[in-house]
Amino acid sequence: MRPVAELLPDALAATPPAETGELRKTDLVELVTLDPVIKLDIRYATTRNFLGTPLYSQARAFLQRPAAEALTRVDHALAKEGYGLLVHDAYRPWYVTKIFWDATPPGKHQFVANPATGSRHNRGCAVDLTLYDLKTGKAIEMPSLYDEMSERAYPSYTGGTDAARARRDLLRRHMEAEGFTVYEYEWWHFDYRDWKSYPIGNVRFEDIARAR
Repeated sequence: MRPVAELLPDALAATPPAETGELRKTDLVELVTLDPVIKLDIRYATTRNFLGTPLYSQARAFLQRPAAEALTRVDHALAKEGYGLLVHDAYRPWYVTKIFWDATPPGKHQFVANPATGSRHNRGCAVDLTLYDLKTGKAIEMPSLYDEMSERAYPSYTGGTDAARARRDLLRRHMEAEGFTVYEYEWWHFDYRDWKSYPIGNVRFEDIARAR
């Protein structure tokens, strides 16, 4: 709807919605420090995303500690079946959510979170991911591309190949076994069960210290 270059200053100057009630203390963990088998392909640090421009200054991925530890258990379980996890996005600063909303046409708003309420990504309890083959190191085919705004992205989509749907459903089963729930419009997006108990975050990646 508007160029990202125009939206960025407004988003950085804006304030996340106020929250009430008792919330947990944020404890963001960098995923690769817990499990080096987890691979990253952080699309929002590149031009390979639905807006066609980098939104993150660094290609890093974080989750709240319980969610991060649950994800490592998923990765270990999948390794027994020859797969690893390939993460496209995890914690997302609130200002980026605002850019997504303001840039996306209203008819596609089901694919992006409303900044007025914040995103589960903003709380560090959502992750976008797929599978890669441990032998080849390559991402496997799924029924749709990542961030594809079409019905092929739905986890209930019945088209495409049997093999692609089977791998999509395999990922879902393992994620659900560790407390994650798939988003109804995106097979790659999973929310951790305790997301409501964490505050909306707006810290930029470059302001999060690297683990020593």
